[in-house]
Amino acid sequence: MTATAETTTRPAAAPEGGAVDDGAARLAEAARRAAATPAAQGDHAALRERFAPLLAEIAAGAPARDRERRLPHAEVRALAEAGFTAVTVPAAHGGHGAGIETFFRLLIDLGEADSNLPQLLRAHFSHVEELLGGALDETDVHRLEAIARGDVIGNASHERSTATVGDLATTVVADGDGYRLDGEKHYSTGSLFADWIDVSARTEDGGRARVTVAADAPGVTLRDDWDGFGQILTGSGSSLFEGVHVPAAQVRVRPRGGDGVPTTQTSFLQLVLLSSLVGAGRAALRDAVGFVRSRTRVYSQGSGATAAQDPLVQQVIGRLSARVAAAEDAVLAAARALETARSATGEEREALIDAAELRTIQAQLTSVPDVLAVTTELFEVGGASATSTSRALDRHWRNARTLASHNPVIYQERAIGDRLLNGTGLLYFWSTGETPAKG
Repeated sequence: MTATAETTTRPAAAPEGGAVDDGAARLAEAARRAAATPAAQGDHAALRERFAPLLAEIAAGAPARDRERRLPHAEVRALAEAGFTAVTVPAAHGGHGAGIETFFRLLIDLGEADSNLPQLLRAHFSHVEELLGGALDETDVHRLEAIARGDVIGNASHERSTATVGDLATTVVADGDGYRLDGEKHYSTGSLFADWIDVSARTEDGGRARVTVAADAPGVTLRDDWDGFGQILTGSGSSLFEGVHVPAAQVRVRPRGGDGVPTTQTSFLQLVLLSSLVGAGRAALRDAVGFVRSRTRVYSQGSGATAAQDPLVQQVIGRLSARVAAAEDAVLAAARALETARSATGEEREALIDAAELRTIQAQLTSVPDVLAVTTELFEVGGASATSTSRALDRHWRNARTLASHNPVIYQERAIGDRLLNGTGLLYFWSTGETPAKG
Protein backbone atom coordinates (compact mmCIF):
# COMPACT_ATOMS: atom_id res chain seq x y z
CA MET A 1 0.00 0.00 0.00
CA THR A 2 1.11 3.60 -0.57
CA ALA A 3 0.17 6.29 1.91
CA THR A 4 -1.50 9.38 0.50
CA ALA A 5 -0.26 12.71 1.83
CA GLU A 6 -0.92 16.38 1.25
CA THR A 7 2.75 17.26 0.93
CA THR A 8 4.66 13.99 0.81
CA THR A 9 4.05 10.53 -0.57
CA ARG A 10 6.20 7.42 -0.36
CA PRO A 11 7.91 7.20 -3.76
CA ALA A 12 7.67 4.02 -5.76
CA ALA A 13 11.22 4.59 -6.96
CA ALA A 14 14.19 6.71 -5.97
CA PRO A 15 13.90 10.43 -6.71
CA GLU A 16 15.70 11.78 -9.75
CA GLY A 17 19.32 12.81 -9.32
CA GLY A 18 22.50 10.76 -9.62
CA ALA A 19 23.65 10.84 -5.98
CA VAL A 20 20.26 9.95 -4.62
CA ASP A 21 19.81 7.24 -7.27
CA ASP A 22 23.19 5.75 -6.36
CA GLY A 23 22.31 5.84 -2.68
CA ALA A 24 18.94 4.21 -3.27
CA ALA A 25 20.58 1.49 -5.35
CA ARG A 26 23.12 0.80 -2.60
CA LEU A 27 20.35 0.69 0.00
CA ALA A 28 18.37 -1.75 -2.10
CA GLU A 29 21.40 -3.95 -2.64
CA ALA A 30 22.25 -3.94 1.08
CA ALA A 31 18.65 -4.86 1.86
CA ARG A 32 18.74 -7.72 -0.64
CA ARG A 33 21.98 -9.06 0.85
CA ALA A 34 20.55 -8.89 4.36
CA ALA A 35 17.34 -10.63 3.31
CA ALA A 36 19.36 -13.40 1.66
CA THR A 37 21.50 -14.01 4.75
CA PRO A 38 20.37 -17.06 6.75
CA ALA A 39 18.40 -16.07 9.84
CA ALA A 40 20.24 -16.01 13.16
CA GLN A 41 17.47 -16.32 15.70
CA GLY A 42 17.81 -14.00 18.65
CA ASP A 43 21.59 -13.51 18.50
CA HIS A 44 22.63 -9.86 18.52
CA ALA A 45 26.12 -10.36 17.09
CA ALA A 46 24.85 -12.37 14.12
CA LEU A 47 21.91 -10.03 13.50
CA ARG A 48 24.17 -6.98 13.80
CA GLU A 49 26.51 -8.49 11.20
CA ARG A 50 23.52 -9.26 8.97
CA PHE A 51 22.29 -5.66 9.02
CA ALA A 52 25.68 -3.89 9.24
CA PRO A 53 26.02 -3.06 5.50
CA LEU A 54 22.52 -1.61 5.43
CA LEU A 55 23.09 0.42 8.60
CA ALA A 56 26.33 1.74 7.10
CA GLU A 57 24.48 2.95 3.99
CA ILE A 58 21.83 4.60 6.16
CA ALA A 59 24.51 6.33 8.25
CA ALA A 60 26.36 7.58 5.16
CA GLY A 61 23.31 9.44 3.91
CA ALA A 62 22.16 10.82 7.28
CA PRO A 63 23.89 14.25 7.15
CA ALA A 64 22.57 15.01 3.66
CA ARG A 65 19.04 13.87 4.54
CA ASP A 66 19.06 16.21 7.52
CA ARG A 67 20.39 19.19 5.54
CA GLU A 68 17.89 18.65 2.73
CA ARG A 69 15.01 17.51 4.95
CA ARG A 70 14.68 14.47 2.72
CA LEU A 71 12.33 11.97 4.36
CA PRO A 72 13.80 8.44 4.60
CA HIS A 73 11.22 6.60 2.50
CA ALA A 74 13.87 4.48 0.77
CA GLU A 75 15.61 3.74 4.09
CA VAL A 76 12.41 2.55 5.77
CA ARG A 77 11.54 0.37 2.79
CA ALA A 78 15.06 -1.10 2.78
CA LEU A 79 14.78 -1.92 6.50
CA ALA A 80 11.45 -3.65 5.89
CA GLU A 81 12.74 -5.62 2.92
CA ALA A 82 15.86 -6.65 4.86
CA GLY A 83 13.75 -8.00 7.71
CA PHE A 84 14.83 -5.46 10.33
CA THR A 85 11.23 -4.45 10.99
CA ALA A 86 10.47 -8.11 11.81
CA VAL A 87 13.31 -8.76 14.25
CA THR A 88 10.91 -9.46 17.14
CA VAL A 89 8.35 -11.39 15.09
CA PRO A 90 8.61 -15.09 16.06
CA ALA A 91 10.47 -17.31 13.63
CA ALA A 92 7.32 -19.41 13.22
CA HIS A 93 5.66 -16.38 11.62
CA GLY A 94 8.57 -15.35 9.41
CA GLY A 95 10.63 -13.11 11.71
CA HIS A 96 13.89 -13.40 13.64
CA GLY A 97 12.46 -14.05 17.11
CA ALA A 98 14.84 -11.62 18.83
CA GLY A 99 14.45 -11.13 22.56
CA ILE A 100 14.02 -7.74 24.19
CA GLU A 101 17.66 -7.02 25.02
CA THR A 102 18.79 -8.07 21.53
CA PHE A 103 16.06 -5.90 20.03
CA PHE A 104 17.10 -2.80 21.93
CA ARG A 105 20.77 -3.39 21.11
CA LEU A 106 19.82 -3.44 17.44
CA LEU A 107 17.65 -0.36 17.88
CA ILE A 108 20.60 1.54 19.37
CA ASP A 109 22.67 0.40 16.38
CA LEU A 110 19.97 1.79 14.10
CA GLY A 111 19.83 5.00 16.14
CA GLU A 112 23.56 5.47 15.65
CA ALA A 113 23.01 5.23 11.90
CA ASP A 114 20.11 7.70 12.04
CA SER A 115 18.32 8.54 15.28
CA ASN A 116 15.14 9.41 13.37
CA LEU A 117 14.54 5.79 12.42
CA PRO A 118 13.96 4.05 15.78
CA GLN A 119 11.46 6.73 16.77
CA LEU A 120 9.85 6.58 13.33
CA LEU A 121 9.32 2.82 13.84
CA ARG A 122 8.23 3.11 17.48
CA ALA A 123 4.55 2.46 16.79
CA HIS A 124 5.47 -0.38 14.46
CA PHE A 125 7.51 -2.26 17.04
CA SER A 126 4.99 -1.43 19.77
CA HIS A 127 2.26 -2.97 17.61
CA VAL A 128 4.26 -6.19 17.34
CA GLU A 129 4.95 -6.16 21.08
CA GLU A 130 1.25 -5.72 21.85
CA LEU A 131 0.36 -8.66 19.61
CA LEU A 132 2.97 -10.86 21.27
CA GLY A 133 1.70 -9.92 24.72
CA GLY A 134 -1.66 -11.64 24.20
CA ALA A 135 -3.09 -14.90 22.94
CA LEU A 136 -2.66 -14.80 19.17
CA ASP A 137 -5.82 -15.33 17.15
CA GLU A 138 -5.98 -15.88 13.39
CA THR A 139 -6.11 -12.15 12.67
CA ASP A 140 -3.04 -11.53 14.83
CA VAL A 141 -1.08 -14.28 13.09
CA HIS A 142 -1.95 -12.85 9.68
CA ARG A 143 -0.77 -9.41 10.84
CA LEU A 144 2.54 -10.78 12.12
CA GLU A 145 3.10 -12.64 8.87
CA ALA A 146 2.33 -9.48 6.90
CA ILE A 147 4.89 -7.58 9.01
CA ALA A 148 7.44 -10.31 8.29
CA ARG A 149 6.74 -9.74 4.58
CA GLY A 150 7.43 -6.01 4.96
CA ASP A 151 4.27 -4.24 6.14
CA VAL A 152 4.99 -1.18 8.30
CA ILE A 153 2.72 0.22 11.02
CA GLY A 154 2.37 3.93 11.81
CA ASN A 155 0.85 5.89 14.68
CA ALA A 156 -1.91 8.43 15.20
CA SER A 157 -2.65 8.90 18.88
CA HIS A 158 -1.85 12.43 20.07
CA GLU A 159 -4.32 15.30 19.68
CA ARG A 160 -4.32 19.07 20.00
CA SER A 161 -8.03 19.21 20.68
CA THR A 162 -9.82 20.75 23.66
CA ALA A 163 -10.49 17.29 25.07
CA THR A 164 -9.52 16.91 28.72
CA VAL A 165 -6.44 15.00 29.82
CA GLY A 166 -7.03 11.32 29.11
CA ASP A 167 -9.94 11.92 26.72
CA LEU A 168 -10.04 11.98 22.92
CA ALA A 169 -11.95 13.97 20.31
CA THR A 170 -11.38 11.34 17.60
CA THR A 171 -14.35 8.96 17.46
CA VAL A 172 -15.06 5.48 16.13
CA VAL A 173 -18.74 4.58 15.86
CA ALA A 174 -20.66 1.59 14.54
CA ASP A 175 -21.57 1.99 10.87
CA GLY A 176 -23.23 -0.85 8.95
CA ASP A 177 -21.07 -3.95 9.06
CA GLY A 178 -18.10 -2.03 10.42
CA TYR A 179 -17.17 1.32 11.94
CA ARG A 180 -16.65 4.94 10.91
CA LEU A 181 -13.57 6.82 12.07
CA ASP A 182 -13.46 10.63 12.33
CA GLY A 183 -10.87 12.93 13.87
CA GLU A 184 -7.57 14.74 13.57
CA LYS A 185 -4.24 13.75 15.12
CA HIS A 186 -0.88 15.44 15.60
CA TYR A 187 2.58 13.91 15.98
CA SER A 188 1.53 10.95 13.81
CA THR A 189 5.04 9.56 13.89
CA GLY A 190 5.88 7.09 11.15
CA SER A 191 2.53 7.24 9.38
CA LEU A 192 3.92 8.84 6.23
CA PHE A 193 5.98 5.68 5.70
CA ALA A 194 3.37 3.16 6.80
CA ASP A 195 1.06 0.63 5.18
CA TRP A 196 -1.22 0.63 8.24
CA ILE A 197 -1.90 3.20 10.96
CA ASP A 198 -2.87 2.53 14.57
CA VAL A 199 -5.35 5.22 15.61
CA SER A 200 -6.58 5.79 19.17
CA ALA A 201 -10.24 6.81 19.35
CA ARG A 202 -13.20 7.26 21.69
CA THR A 203 -16.13 4.87 21.36
CA GLU A 204 -19.80 5.81 21.49
CA ASP A 205 -20.06 4.93 25.18
CA GLY A 206 -16.96 6.94 26.11
CA GLY A 207 -14.56 4.01 26.10
CA ARG A 208 -11.32 3.71 24.17
CA ALA A 209 -10.44 1.75 21.05
CA ARG A 210 -7.37 1.05 18.95
CA VAL A 211 -8.29 1.25 15.27
CA THR A 212 -5.98 -0.09 12.55
CA VAL A 213 -6.66 1.56 9.21
CA ALA A 214 -5.02 1.23 5.81
CA ALA A 215 -2.82 4.25 5.15
CA ASP A 216 -4.33 4.64 1.68
CA ALA A 217 -7.96 4.17 2.75
CA PRO A 218 -10.47 6.75 1.42
CA GLY A 219 -10.76 9.61 3.90
CA VAL A 220 -7.18 9.32 5.25
CA THR A 221 -4.95 12.38 4.77
CA LEU A 222 -1.35 12.42 5.99
CA ARG A 223 0.57 15.69 6.24
CA ASP A 224 4.28 16.33 6.44
CA ASP A 225 3.88 19.36 8.73
CA TRP A 226 6.08 18.50 11.72
CA ASP A 227 7.89 21.77 12.55
CA GLY A 228 10.25 20.69 15.33
CA PHE A 229 13.94 21.61 15.06
CA GLY A 230 15.03 18.02 15.68
CA GLN A 231 13.99 14.52 14.63
CA ILE A 232 12.78 16.26 11.50
CA LEU A 233 12.70 13.10 9.40
CA THR A 234 10.34 11.03 11.56
CA GLY A 235 7.23 12.02 9.62
CA SER A 236 5.71 13.28 12.88
CA GLY A 237 3.12 15.41 11.14
CA SER A 238 -0.64 15.52 11.47
CA SER A 239 -3.24 13.12 10.12
CA LEU A 240 -6.90 13.59 9.28
CA PHE A 241 -9.58 10.87 9.25
CA GLU A 242 -12.85 11.84 7.60
CA GLY A 243 -15.57 9.21 7.52
CA VAL A 244 -13.06 6.38 7.15
CA HIS A 245 -14.79 3.00 6.92
CA VAL A 246 -13.04 0.40 9.09
CA PRO A 247 -13.86 -3.33 9.10
CA ALA A 248 -14.93 -4.62 12.51
CA ALA A 249 -11.90 -6.93 12.75
CA GLN A 250 -9.62 -3.86 12.74
CA VAL A 251 -11.21 -2.23 15.81
CA ARG A 252 -10.01 -3.37 19.24
CA VAL A 253 -12.18 -1.95 22.00
CA ARG A 254 -10.54 -1.57 25.39
CA PRO A 255 -12.52 -1.77 28.64
CA ARG A 256 -13.25 1.53 30.35
CA GLY A 257 -10.83 2.37 33.13
CA GLY A 258 -8.00 0.44 31.49
CA ASP A 259 -5.61 3.41 31.41
CA GLY A 260 -3.03 3.38 34.18
CA VAL A 261 -3.13 -0.39 34.73
CA PRO A 262 0.44 -1.73 35.16
CA THR A 263 1.74 -2.88 31.78
CA THR A 264 5.07 -3.51 30.10
CA GLN A 265 4.05 -1.36 27.14
CA THR A 266 4.97 1.97 28.75
CA SER A 267 8.47 0.73 29.54
CA PHE A 268 8.80 -0.62 26.01
CA LEU A 269 7.69 2.66 24.43
CA GLN A 270 10.04 4.73 26.59
CA LEU A 271 12.98 2.44 25.85
CA VAL A 272 12.44 2.92 22.10
CA LEU A 273 12.88 6.68 22.61
CA LEU A 274 15.91 6.11 24.83
CA SER A 275 17.44 3.81 22.21
CA SER A 276 17.09 6.62 19.67
CA LEU A 277 18.69 8.96 22.19
CA VAL A 278 21.63 6.67 22.93
CA GLY A 279 22.06 6.14 19.20
CA ALA A 280 22.36 9.91 18.78
CA GLY A 281 25.00 9.94 21.50
CA ARG A 282 26.99 7.14 19.87
CA ALA A 283 26.81 8.95 16.53
CA ALA A 284 28.04 12.17 18.14
CA LEU A 285 31.01 10.33 19.67
CA ARG A 286 31.75 8.61 16.36
CA ASP A 287 31.68 11.90 14.46
CA ALA A 288 33.75 13.70 17.10
CA VAL A 289 36.47 11.04 16.81
CA GLY A 290 36.35 11.18 13.02
CA PHE A 291 36.52 14.97 13.04
CA VAL A 292 39.58 15.06 15.33
CA ARG A 293 41.42 12.40 13.34
CA SER A 294 40.92 14.39 10.14
CA ARG A 295 42.30 17.68 11.53
CA THR A 296 45.81 18.79 10.61
CA ARG A 297 45.61 22.40 11.83
CA VAL A 298 46.20 23.09 15.53
CA TYR A 299 45.74 26.03 17.90
CA SER A 300 48.58 28.21 19.13
CA GLN A 301 47.49 27.31 22.67
CA GLY A 302 47.43 23.60 21.86
CA SER A 303 49.67 20.94 23.41
CA GLY A 304 50.09 18.49 20.55
CA ALA A 305 51.45 18.29 17.02
CA THR A 306 47.94 17.35 15.85
CA ALA A 307 44.51 17.61 17.38
CA ALA A 308 44.51 13.86 17.99
CA GLN A 309 47.71 14.21 20.03
CA ASP A 310 46.45 17.12 22.14
CA PRO A 311 45.84 15.96 25.74
CA LEU A 312 42.93 18.36 26.20
CA VAL A 313 41.18 17.03 23.12
CA GLN A 314 41.89 13.48 24.23
CA GLN A 315 40.31 14.33 27.60
CA VAL A 316 37.12 15.53 25.94
CA ILE A 317 36.86 12.38 23.80
CA GLY A 318 37.44 10.17 26.84
CA ARG A 319 34.71 11.98 28.79
CA LEU A 320 32.24 11.69 25.91
CA SER A 321 32.90 7.97 25.57
CA ALA A 322 32.21 7.38 29.29
CA ARG A 323 28.90 9.23 29.13
CA VAL A 324 27.77 7.31 26.05
CA ALA A 325 28.71 4.02 27.70
CA ALA A 326 26.83 4.93 30.88
CA ALA A 327 23.71 5.90 28.94
CA GLU A 328 23.79 2.70 26.90
CA ASP A 329 24.33 0.52 29.97
CA ALA A 330 21.38 2.17 31.73
CA VAL A 331 19.08 1.51 28.80
CA LEU A 332 20.16 -2.12 28.41
CA ALA A 333 19.77 -2.76 32.16
CA ALA A 334 16.19 -1.50 31.88
CA ALA A 335 15.69 -3.71 28.81
CA ARG A 336 16.76 -6.75 30.82
CA ALA A 337 14.33 -5.82 33.58
CA LEU A 338 11.59 -5.50 30.96
CA GLU A 339 12.44 -8.90 29.47
CA THR A 340 12.15 -10.48 32.91
CA ALA A 341 8.79 -8.81 33.54
CA ARG A 342 7.20 -9.67 30.21
CA SER A 343 8.04 -13.36 30.60
CA ALA A 344 6.77 -13.58 34.20
CA THR A 345 3.50 -15.17 35.25
CA GLY A 346 1.51 -15.46 38.43
CA GLU A 347 1.68 -13.28 41.51
CA GLU A 348 5.18 -11.94 40.87
CA ARG A 349 4.34 -10.49 37.46
CA GLU A 350 2.94 -7.15 38.66
CA ALA A 351 5.91 -6.55 40.97
CA LEU A 352 8.33 -7.28 38.12
CA ILE A 353 6.41 -4.96 35.79
CA ASP A 354 6.69 -2.23 38.41
CA ALA A 355 10.42 -2.87 38.80
CA ALA A 356 10.92 -2.63 35.03
CA GLU A 357 8.94 0.60 34.86
CA LEU A 358 10.98 2.11 37.69
CA ARG A 359 14.29 1.05 36.12
CA THR A 360 13.20 2.50 32.76
CA ILE A 361 12.35 5.87 34.29
CA GLN A 362 15.67 5.88 36.14
CA ALA A 363 17.45 5.13 32.86
CA GLN A 364 15.68 8.10 31.32
CA LEU A 365 16.78 10.41 34.14
CA THR A 366 20.46 9.52 33.69
CA SER A 367 20.73 8.95 29.94
CA VAL A 368 19.07 12.24 28.98
CA PRO A 369 21.64 14.51 30.68
CA ASP A 370 24.49 12.23 29.61
CA VAL A 371 23.58 12.33 25.92
CA LEU A 372 22.72 16.04 25.95
CA ALA A 373 26.18 16.67 27.41
CA VAL A 374 27.81 14.51 24.73
CA THR A 375 26.01 16.21 21.86
CA THR A 376 27.00 19.63 23.22
CA GLU A 377 30.59 18.94 24.30
CA LEU A 378 31.57 17.34 21.01
CA PHE A 379 32.06 20.91 19.73
CA GLU A 380 34.89 21.40 22.25
CA VAL A 381 37.18 19.34 20.02
CA GLY A 382 37.13 21.45 16.88
CA GLY A 383 36.43 25.16 17.08
CA ALA A 384 34.34 26.97 14.50
CA SER A 385 34.98 24.45 11.73
CA ALA A 386 32.94 21.88 13.66
CA THR A 387 29.87 24.06 13.12
CA SER A 388 30.01 23.72 9.33
CA THR A 389 26.58 22.87 7.96
CA SER A 390 28.20 20.38 5.61
CA ARG A 391 29.11 18.24 8.62
CA ALA A 392 25.64 18.58 10.19
CA LEU A 393 27.05 17.83 13.65
CA ASP A 394 24.37 20.04 15.15
CA ARG A 395 21.76 17.42 14.21
CA HIS A 396 22.93 15.22 17.06
CA TRP A 397 22.08 17.86 19.68
CA ARG A 398 18.83 18.87 17.94
CA ASN A 399 17.74 15.24 17.75
CA ALA A 400 18.76 14.46 21.34
CA ARG A 401 17.06 17.58 22.69
CA THR A 402 13.85 16.72 20.82
CA LEU A 403 13.87 13.10 22.01
CA ALA A 404 14.52 14.26 25.58
CA SER A 405 11.40 16.44 25.47
CA HIS A 406 9.10 13.40 25.33
CA ASN A 407 7.58 12.45 28.71
CA PRO A 408 9.51 15.33 30.31
CA VAL A 409 12.20 14.43 32.81
CA ILE A 410 10.93 16.89 35.43
CA TYR A 411 7.67 14.93 35.80
CA GLN A 412 9.47 11.60 35.84
CA GLU A 413 11.83 12.78 38.59
CA ARG A 414 8.89 13.84 40.70
CA ALA A 415 7.07 10.54 40.08
CA ILE A 416 10.01 8.53 41.43
CA GLY A 417 10.43 10.83 44.41
CA ASP A 418 6.74 10.58 45.26
CA ARG A 419 6.88 6.84 44.94
CA LEU A 420 9.93 6.44 47.21
CA LEU A 421 8.74 8.92 49.82
CA ASN A 422 5.01 8.28 49.86
CA GLY A 423 4.47 4.91 48.19
CA THR A 424 2.54 6.47 45.30
CA GLY A 425 2.16 4.15 42.32
CA LEU A 426 3.73 4.88 38.95
CA LEU A 427 1.39 6.24 36.30
CA TYR A 428 1.60 3.81 33.32
CA PHE A 429 -0.33 6.32 31.22
CA TRP A 430 0.81 9.39 29.30
CA SER A 431 -1.57 11.96 27.89
CA THR A 432 -2.01 15.69 27.37
CA GLY A 433 -5.15 17.80 27.17
CA GLU A 434 -7.08 20.60 28.78
CA THR A 435 -7.50 20.69 32.56
CA PRO A 436 -11.02 19.53 33.46
CA ALA A 437 -13.33 22.36 34.49
CA LYS A 438 -14.14 22.52 38.19
CA GLY A 439 -17.61 22.76 39.59
